[in-house]
Amino acid sequence: MKFGVLRFPGSCDEVDALLACRRYGDAELLWHHDRDLHGVDAVVVPGGFSYGDYLRAGAIARFSPVMESVAEFAADGGLVFGICNGFQVLCEARLLPGALLPNEELRFICRQMDVIVENADTPFTSTCARGERLSIPMKHMSGRYYAPPELIDSMEENGQVVLRYAPGGPHNGSLHDIAGVTNEAGNVMGLMPHPEHAVDPLTGSTDGGRLFEAIARSAVAVAA
Repeated sequence: MKFGVLRFPGSCDEVDALLACRRYGDAELLWHHDRDLHGVDAVVVPGGFSYGDYLRAGAIARFSPVMESVAEFAADGGLVFGICNGFQVLCEARLLPGALLPNEELRFICRQMDVIVENADTPFTSTCARGERLSIPMKHMSGRYYAPPELIDSMEENGQVVLRYAPGGPHNGSLHDIAGVTNEAGNVMGLMPHPEHAVDPLTGSTDGGRLFEAIARSAVAVAA
């Protein structure tokens, strides 16, 4: 299977995401002005500061030509995985519900964090168990997840809340401690922590690799 990792002006984690993907399949970078997804089986929208986070994080990147193709890919059931700024881009593009607001204390948070798997029955978490803790670094200024209460309730009921911050860490103010969500169809996921930085024992955790492995397995299963 092949991953496609988007690259916008201002992306800073696309190479780490590319290298993480290559542990579990083929992968290539996709330039933001190119509408051709080059036949990839899964799209990764990486972290960084696309377009310098001008206007609002992810607000300009969502208009990039490649995002039109990503929207079509997702509508056809393709797997799309947004990390940090990528999560913000997917929310701005309305491929995911809700929004990412500035952190509660208006400070940049950068540290290793435990997240709890709330739903292991997704293409992104099928290698995990429900209730399992994953140690994945987080680094963001605008990671406070928000959606109207009635939408949050619906998402909780539908199993769209996939990852939740474990108690005891620095809190960015996310409603219901939400760290990662999917769309209703379950084929698009966004999360604020950075799994691409947790794929090698030298970094202190390989838990992030579980998510990339799950995507690879799911893509192969779909292709079969």
